[in-house]
Amino acid sequence: MEDWAEIRRLRRAEGLGIKTIAKTLGISRNTVRAAIASDAPPKYRRRPAGSAVDAFEDAIRQQLAAVPTMPATVIAERVGWTRGITVFKERVAELRPAYLPPDPAGRTTYVAGEIAQCDLWFPPIQLPVGFGQTRGPKQLPVLTMVTGYSRWLSGILIPSRRAEDLFAGWWQLISALGAVPRLLVWDGEGAIGRNRGGRIELTGDCQAFRGVLGTKVIVLKPAEPEHKGIIERAHDYLERSFLPGRVFSDPADFNVQLQGWLTQVNARTRRALGCAPTDRIAADRQAMLTLPPVAPAVGWRHSTRLARDHYVRLDSNDYSVHPAVIGRRIEVVADLDRVKVFCEGRVVADHQRVWAWHQTITDPEHLQAAKTLRRTRVGALRPVRDAETELAVEQRPLGDYDTALGIDLGGEGGFAS
Repeated sequence: MEDWAEIRRLRRAEGLGIKTIAKTLGISRNTVRAAIASDAPPKYRRRPAGSAVDAFEDAIRQQLAAVPTMPATVIAERVGWTRGITVFKERVAELRPAYLPPDPAGRTTYVAGEIAQCDLWFPPIQLPVGFGQTRGPKQLPVLTMVTGYSRWLSGILIPSRRAEDLFAGWWQLISALGAVPRLLVWDGEGAIGRNRGGRIELTGDCQAFRGVLGTKVIVLKPAEPEHKGIIERAHDYLERSFLPGRVFSDPADFNVQLQGWLTQVNARTRRALGCAPTDRIAADRQAMLTLPPVAPAVGWRHSTRLARDHYVRLDSNDYSVHPAVIGRRIEVVADLDRVKVFCEGRVVADHQRVWAWHQTITDPEHLQAAKTLRRTRVGALRPVRDAETELAVEQRPLGDYDTALGIDLGGEGGFAS
């Protein structure tokens, strides 16, 4: 290699003749001529020694022409091969493609705005939720969504898998995306629906939600994770890249750290795309449906009459309400963060959503108002004496009772006979 490079340098750069180059380097003139004529470096090529299978190649081709899928062991038996089967199988594998029809592999592609895959991820951690309680992996659903064209990843930790929390989180992801994908793909989540024998059965909540958005929801058949491979790989990436080394103080801290990480991840180049999701998301949004003019009704909503204890229960927790509206009709509205109670359009309770279970949340203002109202009611119901309006009661002489009972004490104090 070194001689070849030096010969070409002396010839092209120095302009020396073949005889001078050969004398300078101490090599033959034929070697110099060969190096000048060669445009590529010299490479050792070993002459093939041949194989015992070469004599059987024509017979192998005849068998493959008759049946292209015939196993190599059967071909060996048909052609009379008696030696080792490994080298024979290698030759059959080389010849077989020439007799099979072309079988190009399919490649999945996504059109801008077409599809987004959704799922729940359960991080393998223990998360404090307040009041001395912690939640494990099965109780920490993280709602995730990935668009097919741009691979834009979004997610949020929600309090539970119930429809009220799931659809509230789903709407939060879609509204943050700024557009609605034309097709949303789900696994068989209970709040979404199921696929029974190829027939998709969506829940009433899901039908109402997708009807407002104007989109289509597909529920995959059980045990078909390959049809949502993008979101499955995203979950693996979350466990390998997001979780290691992180500590979370509460659910709010988890979501803050998750959103910061997602901002970085969506700006990273993806090998499958050749660019980052941030480079494609604009085209993805432009091809999607626009957000509905009226947001879908999501979260917890119910109406009731406020009982005397002036508390309402939501997701196993009791929240106080101003006691001034006891006995009146109220409406409880809650999302992932707040619990609010309305009475005739006025807010009569506003609490932060508590993730711990079986707790009583009391607003100090409500507690003080209840004490004041109790004192006022007791004072209003206690009887009050009024000298001017008090009824006069007649006092009868004791002698009237003696006469009525036939008693005559006489002047000496004895009884009448």
